Amino acid sequence: MIYLIHKNNVALKILDDKLNEIAFTIQPSITVTLFDLAKKFPEELILWCHEVYVAFINKSEISTIFHHERILASYSVSGKYYISEDIGYISQSVFVNVNREVTYPTWLMSDNIGGVSAQFLNSVSKEIKKHDNFDYFINSMAKLAMPQGLYCYSEPKLLKEKPAVLVEDQQASKCELFKFVKQHYKWVWVWILAVCYGIYARKIVLFQVFKTIFYKRLHLDIKEINLQSTKKVVAKMEIDVIIPTIGRKKYLYDVLKYLSNQTLLPKNVIIVEQNPLPESVSELDFLNTEIWPFNIKHTFTHKTGVCNARNLALSQIESEWVFLNDDDNMFDENLMETVFNKAKQYGIVAITTAYLQQGETLLFNQLHQTGIFGSGNSFVKTDYLNKVCFNMALEFGYGEDFDFGMQLRNQGVDIVYCPDIKITHLKAPFGGFRTKVKQLWDDEVIQPKPSPTIMYTFLKHYTLKQILNYKLVLFLRLIKKESIFNYSNFFKEFQNKWNASLYWAKKL
Repeated sequence: MIYLIHKNNVALKILDDKLNEIAFTIQPSITVTLFDLAKKFPEELILWCHEVYVAFINKSEISTIFHHERILASYSVSGKYYISEDIGYISQSVFVNVNREVTYPTWLMSDNIGGVSAQFLNSVSKEIKKHDNFDYFINSMAKLAMPQGLYCYSEPKLLKEKPAVLVEDQQASKCELFKFVKQHYKWVWVWILAVCYGIYARKIVLFQVFKTIFYKRLHLDIKEINLQSTKKVVAKMEIDVIIPTIGRKKYLYDVLKYLSNQTLLPKNVIIVEQNPLPESVSELDFLNTEIWPFNIKHTFTHKTGVCNARNLALSQIESEWVFLNDDDNMFDENLMETVFNKAKQYGIVAITTAYLQQGETLLFNQLHQTGIFGSGNSFVKTDYLNKVCFNMALEFGYGEDFDFGMQLRNQGVDIVYCPDIKITHLKAPFGGFRTKVKQLWDDEVIQPKPSPTIMYTFLKHYTLKQILNYKLVLFLRLIKKESIFNYSNFFKEFQNKWNASLYWAKKL
């Protein structure tokens, strides 16, 4: 373990794992020094730390934090990042609004304290642009590499306690922010950012926009690294499966057959069957007439709603892991075993699989941290489900999957997308006794847009600037369909619908 101690964007000294200074030729650039250290010590973990925070380094947690070679973690003591919260004007990513109290997935990096393996640095040394501004460099590296399988975190456990004295953190100027956007996003977002500054901040940024024409978008291809996590996330190899179902008897039967053929059988299959008809009884006779190689827990309820059904099922879990399944899925016999192998290899506790309909093509082929969560195709370690549930305010609406995923992230859970684990979603027709649910706002003269349930999740999990970004993008998408002669009326209607959505979202 090697420590690079710095101050004011200048490397000061190099320390060994006992925090004793070692002789090393320090370059003027922290970034260059970082790569020199990686070349000199190719098997070590390289950490950086501002000199003010050296006494607070939590050495006992370092090996737990960096449990494999593809982890980049840092922590901002003040909560301010070099890339300011204005990035929300162009990003609706869950990685932007960082919960600093837990291990949280984000590409926003800090020079206060952080680290990455020399092995990873050496693998990208010839390809990555080594920016002299260290803050710019680590944010750029994280932004480029995170979608390709570098695991990036805000990690409070890097420090033993919060220091009383805070360093004045450097923040990117507007020119640097526009440069960052141009180099890491599609060019159109430069203009979206400029429009947001003009509308919401009342600032003209034409000079900053003009300067971006000199910058090209950066790319980085990560070479494969064979890794094995030292983090123990699987002990008993036991898993329960939860399945909410309504009017899909045949499809559910097939799902149970797929589960019966698993090379690693589930311990319990928890089925919550719904039928709103008052005199109805269960139609799932095969649960009792056939012999199944696992225990079946069957709940029948007249109360409909997938949030309620999944919560009923979650309350009955007994095993170490849970598979959140759907009643119209199809998968091969190695599903459970493959999930456990992947969890052990990467040290991850929440997995979302590829989830395509028949005939669809897989577009995202890289295993990486994801901003999505699928409640019909995900696996989660049970320990992390005690403080989360499907939000009943979102029942019969939209956004319950997103909200559940955000609850997990705010508990310190990183959700990882594994494209080589595949579940086919058959998209079965709705059950014959489903009824249309009347929402609170259905009879209103002004219909809210976006859906109040979507707005609810935005208010709960996004920054204000992210919400304003969504509002602008929605406006631009809708106005394209309008006649130029109707722009004035359209703007008034749009604002009224947006306000209605806010109103009902707050009611929820």
